[in-house]
Amino acid sequence: MGKAEKEQAAMENPMQEFTSSTKIAPVVIGEFNEKDELYDPFEHRDKKNSNSDAGALAHLLKSSLGTGILAMPNAIRNGGLLIGSIGTIIIGFICAHCVHILVHSSHVLCKRTKTPQMTYAETAEAAFLYGPKPVRPLANVSRIFVKSALCATYVGGSCVYVVFVATSIQQVANYNSGLDISSRYYILALLPAVLLLGQIRNLKYMVPVSMVANVCMMAGFAITLYYIFRDIQLPAPNVKLFSSVSQLPTFFATVIFAIEGIGVVMPVENTMRNPGHFLGCPSVLNITMTIVVSLYAVLGIFGYLAYGEDVRPSITLSLPTNEILGQAVKILIAVAVLFTYGLQYFVPMEIIWSSIKDKCSHKYQTLCETLMRIFMVLFTVVVALLVPQLEPFISLVGAVFFSVLGISIPAIVETISCWEGHLGTFKWRLWKNIVLLLFSTFALIFGSWISIEDIIKIYRN
Repeated sequence: MGKAEKEQAAMENPMQEFTSSTKIAPVVIGEFNEKDELYDPFEHRDKKNSNSDAGALAHLLKSSLGTGILAMPNAIRNGGLLIGSIGTIIIGFICAHCVHILVHSSHVLCKRTKTPQMTYAETAEAAFLYGPKPVRPLANVSRIFVKSALCATYVGGSCVYVVFVATSIQQVANYNSGLDISSRYYILALLPAVLLLGQIRNLKYMVPVSMVANVCMMAGFAITLYYIFRDIQLPAPNVKLFSSVSQLPTFFATVIFAIEGIGVVMPVENTMRNPGHFLGCPSVLNITMTIVVSLYAVLGIFGYLAYGEDVRPSITLSLPTNEILGQAVKILIAVAVLFTYGLQYFVPMEIIWSSIKDKCSHKYQTLCETLMRIFMVLFTVVVALLVPQLEPFISLVGAVFFSVLGISIPAIVETISCWEGHLGTFKWRLWKNIVLLLFSTFALIFGSWISIEDIIKIYRN
């Protein structure tokens, strides 16, 4: 779904993306001369705990190759073998391009504001603040919006995690017990575990848990690949080259959810020893996205070939439950996702707490934070209880949050930051970003519409 491991990429400096560690320099707003552009933000960065190119590559790979890859066979099913394969590559290119323009815009704005580095929210704020006069009053709103979008994205991802873990355990437990227990009871059974994970306030305490999660995830992926290639039949029966027009929005939303990981891009780039190597050709970004899109496409295609139209929202749910190895992979992946819940929820907890802690008495701040964390964890459980089905939930989160955060905002930021004389010949950047906004709007409107319709059908049934 894409995504809990997406925060692990930023573990060395986790809150860099979400706290205003840098202040935008008080530069006179208006036209910028060549002297402003001579400022090199990379030379002014603190590189004491910086990462090498290989380290940055490893962080991005780790953040992108998360549980979202398990939803790819179902995404290909919604697009069809031909359209799904081509569409996955196109969406991967779009996501990579949006990361590129966001980071490039951040570099440009760092020069203009004489700031060593910026977070995602600060980049959006600076773009409006130093953009055309009509949009400058929206600078503070843009910063708040990006932070809120980041927070909502991670909360939505956490809700999906709860549903995923409960559904995986349900399959194994119901098979071995012979009972038909609703997934909602398993969601409630997860409450003590997620409440404890939600109370972790220091990432160093999550390191052992994350290590266990990584081992379980790697073992689960290996067994999943074994089953996929074991069960493939060529020519594959029950496979469509094109599904239907009505399923395309779900395909787009699911792939965006799986691939998109823009939330950790700025923290990784900001901690690089050679930030200039993040963009370009070849570059850390291009190499990472080539590997990620290739793996997602391969697993999606072969997973669909193996199970056809019967493939489940997560490929692990399609594996045979009547085999010990099949049960093992379901439990391994469920444990990995459950242990990643604390890391996934760490980010929105910190965002929310930093915005409300000043309203609490200093004497009761510990109690207030504890209650806030309990309430937010209960919120994810309640949402999971309301929508205990993976497919519409994944596509809804992808359509609403990741399309806005990963595509719309970078396109708007680049357009505003390049508005005065930098839109290119025939203003090609403006037209290109309009196309990106239209694509994002398509995924947002139709993906949400189809997902909500599917949720309504669940309740009708």
